[in-house]
Parts: sequence; C-alpha cells; structure tokens
Amino acid sequence: MGKCPRTKGLIMIKKYWQKGTKQKVITTIGTIILLLLLFILRDEYQPLLLFIRKFIFIILLSGAILFLMLQKFRRTASSGKRFGILGLLVVIFGIIYLVGWHFKMYDYMKTYNVFNNLNKVEIHELPLTQNERIQPLRNIFSMANESVGETKDVSLPHLVRVDGENQWTMAIQPTKKYIWQRISDNTEEVFSVSSTTPFPRFSSENRIPVTFSIGESLKFSRNTYNAVVQRFGITKLFSTEPGDVFYMKNDDDQWVQVVSLINWKGFFFPYPTFGGVVIIENGAHDFNDYLERVLIGKGTFVSPDDMKDYPFLTKQNTLSEKVSRLQAESLKFLGGFSDPLPWNMETAVKIPDLPDDQNQQPFVTDFNFEGSQTDAYSGLYHWFGLEPIGKERTSLTFSVFIPADGSDKLYYYDHAAKKQGYAGVSAMPLKVIESRKEFDWSVNKPVEFRPYIKDIAGRKRMFFLGTVSAVKEDSKNFDGSATPDLALIDSEYRDVIWIDVKHPSQWDKTVYDQLAEAWRASEGIGYYYNEKPTIDIDLIKAVTDTVKTIPNSNKNQEEIDALQRKIDSLKRRSDD
Repeated sequence: MGKCPRTKGLIMIKKYWQKGTKQKVITTIGTIILLLLLFILRDEYQPLLLFIRKFIFIILLSGAILFLMLQKFRRTASSGKRFGILGLLVVIFGIIYLVGWHFKMYDYMKTYNVFNNLNKVEIHELPLTQNERIQPLRNIFSMANESVGETKDVSLPHLVRVDGENQWTMAIQPTKKYIWQRISDNTEEVFSVSSTTPFPRFSSENRIPVTFSIGESLKFSRNTYNAVVQRFGITKLFSTEPGDVFYMKNDDDQWVQVVSLINWKGFFFPYPTFGGVVIIENGAHDFNDYLERVLIGKGTFVSPDDMKDYPFLTKQNTLSEKVSRLQAESLKFLGGFSDPLPWNMETAVKIPDLPDDQNQQPFVTDFNFEGSQTDAYSGLYHWFGLEPIGKERTSLTFSVFIPADGSDKLYYYDHAAKKQGYAGVSAMPLKVIESRKEFDWSVNKPVEFRPYIKDIAGRKRMFFLGTVSAVKEDSKNFDGSATPDLALIDSEYRDVIWIDVKHPSQWDKTVYDQLAEAWRASEGIGYYYNEKPTIDIDLIKAVTDTVKTIPNSNKNQEEIDALQRKIDSLKRRSDD
C-alpha cells in the first residue's frame, strides 16, 4: 500500500529541512509568513470556518460515510462490487441532498432547535402602538439617496431611538462604484430623520458630521465586517458573524456604530441567537489605530448579559432581523414537532411575504405595554403577523413581539385561539385596492402593513397602517413622497379608512366617524367624542303608528296627550 499524501508531504518537508542551513532558514521564514498571513487575513477565510460550524454535523456524517465506503472499496477486489459501492455512495449522498436541502429538512431541524431554546411568553392582551412611523423603510431609503451626490451612497436605514425619539438613521458613505473613495475616504455624515413626520427632511439640520474610518462600504481592514471579525477570538471565528449595522448616540452623546452579532449554538443542526454587539466609536484613526485594526480589529464587544450596563443599548433596536425572523418562524412548532409537515399543518404558521413589499417583516414598531400584566417593556419591538401556511388562508393567527434590544424573550398573542377572525397582512393589499379603484395600481403599491392598535370606542382595536408607494416597473426602489397616501384597515371589520397623513391626531376620530355606526349595530357601543345620539326616523314612525291604534277614550286621554307631546318634540328635534 502506498503512503497517503499527508505522509508524503511530511517526508518531503523533512528531507528539505535536512539539506542545510539555507533550507532551514527558508522553511522557518516561510512558516512564520504563512502563520502571520493566516492571522492577519482571518477575516477573509472566516466565512469558511463559519460554514463548517453551521454544517458540522452534516460534514462529519458525510465524512464518516465517505471514509467507511472508501475503506470497503479498497478492500474489495471485484470490479462489479466496486462499481456497486460507488453507486451506493452516490445514492446515499443523493438522499442526503434531497432530504436535507431540497425538502429543507436541515432548515426544519434548525428552526425546531430555535423553538426549543426560545423563551416564549404568551400574552392575553394586545399592547397599544405609539409614535407611529409614517414612511415605509424603502421610501426613506429612496429619499435619502436623492439627497446625496454621485460619489456617495446611503446605508440601509434602521429605526432607532435618538434623544428619546424614534429616528431613521443611516450613514452617508462612499459609493461602491468608485474603488478609490472606498479605500481613501471616511464615512463623514449620518442622516437622522424623524420617523413620525410625513415630511422627513434630508437637509443640513438632519445631516450630522461624523468621522468613521470604519464603514460598511469601505475596503479591506476599514470595512465594518472585516474590522469586527478581526476583533473575534479563536472560538468566535467559528461561531459568530456580524449582522445589521445601526447608527445611534451612546451615553456620552457621541455617534457610534453598533454592529449586531449572530452567535451560532448547538452541535446537531446549529441555530442562530443574539450574540451581543460590537460598538465602533466615532473619530479619526492614526497609524497606531491602523496597526490595531489590521492585527486585532476595532470595536468594543458587549455580550448580551452586559448590555444592561449600557443604558443607550437598553430598549434600543440592536437585534439582527435574521435572528428575529427565525424566532418568529419557529412558532410553527407550537402544535408539535410534526405539525408543520405537509400531511398535518393543523396549527402551523408562516411569515407572510408580499411580492410588492420591498421591505418584508419584521416591522420595527413602538409598543406600549403599560397595564398589560406582563413584564414586557414599552419601546421598540420586531413585530410579525403570522398566518396559516396555506396560500389561500390569510387570517391573522399570531401577533409576535420580539424585543428589539435582544432581550431573551418572545411575546406572542394567539388570535386564532381566541377565535377573533382577524384578517392578516396578506389580505390587506387587495382591501386597499378595492377601496380606490380609480388608482393606477400598476405603478402604485400598497405596502408595509404595520400594526396600529388603539383604544377606540371602549376597547382595543387592531388595524393595519399601510402606505401607497409609487414604483416604476422593474424598479428596486420606491419613489419616496413627502405626502404619501395612508390607509387604515380594520382587521376585524375589513373596512378601509383613508386618513390624512398631515393630521395624525385626528386618525382615531376619522376611524370612529366611519365605523361608529357599524360598531354600534354589531357591538352596541355608546357615543364618544361628544357625539349627540341621533334620532332614528323609523323609530319615530313606529311610535306614531302605535299611537294611532290607541283607543280614543276619556280615561286615557291625558296619557295620549302626554305621548303626543313627546312625539311632537322628537319630530322637531329630527327636523332641526
């Protein structure tokens, strides 16, 4: 039997080493350079290490099968049996691919692990929404890009809390089209615009000067991804990856980058969790910073357990949407391990994705949990509206509230168990289109239906707030408008209420004016907003008809006269 390639390689290195001093020096220097390159360039091959970590079980299983089958192949003398072994090997790996990837059983098991390790809390009362954001994310992105020059791009906006208010923040960074700017320039400005106004201004007062020598679009060691990966220790290289990048103020009122981390856990079918954040500070870097960046990276790592020590990170939006989506999706296992399988699906749910929405769930929303008998904080959450798996079923099954700061809890409200019969997000676009048939819906799209939950007419009511955004055919970006058309859709009554974007304080009154009569007929509600009860003409007529049948007798004349006076009074009020 011949020697294996690894053994042959070691023998060759040993022989070269024994030739003399020159060869020893070359080998030593070469080894040092190789190790140094492996250390410095770890950000380049880290995705490979992470791939191995994610699929370690499958890799080891496939390796063991391959080793055993090849051993058997080498011990078999018959050509026919050898072809049989190779055919069996092809069949085995074909089955692994078919089951694991084609039928997505690997993702199935990964999501099940997420479910088993999730701290789920069922709530029995919906929170109220507050500080409603008016513009969809892609509208903000379009308007921001319209406000920068040829050599600049805008990073993807994120909703964060700045100075106690909800703001869309994004970096103005060198464009990816010009390589030299990405090598030499810094990220020198950040947009911060209000999310609650229909008129977001991208002018000077909302352009904050900064100096980030590390940025999302910059090259080499100055790239945010690379700088964060360089900061990882050996174990994190195999288990952690950077996620979304947020721009916010720290506790010293300085602008910082906050990079959300995704930590992979488990051996059998590893699953992603919130891994804390890395904080990258604002400021120019000198040569010492360059050496630090190249060798050990930049940024301050904050673990999930330590985030409470940073007030600006609490109740903040720092959770990667990649993690929250998988957490919300895992609720399909509430009915058991086998419930999401094709032959069951009694209670299985999905995250609905709308083709016209350029921003899919989650929708970051500000919720008020006061008085809801839960320990959930009031602030920013990743919201999901889950629906049955079937394509033709669009009812709202669960409302899911995942703390945006990465807190180890998931809150969900079970609409289906309460038999509320609410319509889900998937049903909303058609409701809006049907209500305004005069619109050209080929270039106008009702998008991003986020929850709008308010206490109106005596109880909490759930609506969906949607925006009509203009988009060219085959365009990747909406045409952002400063005065978009807004619609509220009652998820219970399915009625569409078009609201004035410029007067948010009047929205609840507008809803009441349109739906009060329906609610009064269905629920028997009273009168609100200082509304005077209206007189039912049919009731007056019925009373009048009844009076006509009263016998004309002296004994009842006084009662008849009194009743007639009441009728006359009602008639006068009706005429007025």
